[in-house]
Amino acid sequence: MFDFHLVKEIAEQVLSVPTIKGTPDRYLIDRAVRVLRHCGSIAQLNEVRCVQIDNECLNVSALFRDAGFARYANQGDQASRMVLADLTDADMRDFSTQVVQEKLTDVLNPRQMELVCSIIMESGSRKTRLVEAMILSDARNLEDMGAMGIFNELRRYVVHGRGATEALASWKRKIDYDYWVARLHESFRFEPVRRLAQQRMQVSTEFMEHLGQENRAADLEDMLLEQHLGQTERTSPAGRSGAEISAIEEVNLRPGRRGKTKAHLGI
Repeated sequence: MFDFHLVKEIAEQVLSVPTIKGTPDRYLIDRAVRVLRHCGSIAQLNEVRCVQIDNECLNVSALFRDAGFARYANQGDQASRMVLADLTDADMRDFSTQVVQEKLTDVLNPRQMELVCSIIMESGSRKTRLVEAMILSDARNLEDMGAMGIFNELRRYVVHGRGATEALASWKRKIDYDYWVARLHESFRFEPVRRLAQQRMQVSTEFMEHLGQENRAADLEDMLLEQHLGQTERTSPAGRSGAEISAIEEVNLRPGRRGKTKAHLGI
């Protein structure tokens, strides 16, 4: 047994990196606590409860999985940010284990230290048989899905000075190349978590459709089109041209407009 409250305090210190203004950026600790909650829930699945796992070491691993990122995430240090840009996920996991060894030497015993480092390192391997690493992997992958995944993605774009148009273009490329299909198929070890990820992706897809519509000001175009067509409707719906009817049908097929029929618009 060890003092988990002390571990959380150390994690907060490690993961709270300074922003350009010098104020603490709590993004990483917020993410770590969320992943910790994911791990706790996944560990209670029927598929997992039949296996003996070390919950304490799993929890520590969840908090320190991104500790390596924090080491190079100082926005005021240009050299650190350049190093960060070249790091792979394997590098990041390796740096995270180094942080664990530096910061938790007086908290964990040698067996716990070895297991925590193994969980972090093997969480990036699809071939691992370490159940704690599988749980951590699913917890982190779930973080990339749904509304939370969109939040994380857009934050990365903002940090790198990119706008909504570039974010939408990136999303489209991922859809075109079946990136999310592959992630859903390959990234999850436990079927209930995979199903939840699929549900979350539906939220992501709907949000990005609406973001694209607003970025193009398509909703404003729809409003103007309906206003124009409304003027002709005062005379007679039957007097509309084929082009006007086609325009209405096109509007109704856009995201967020599904469900309106010709009858709704008097056609």
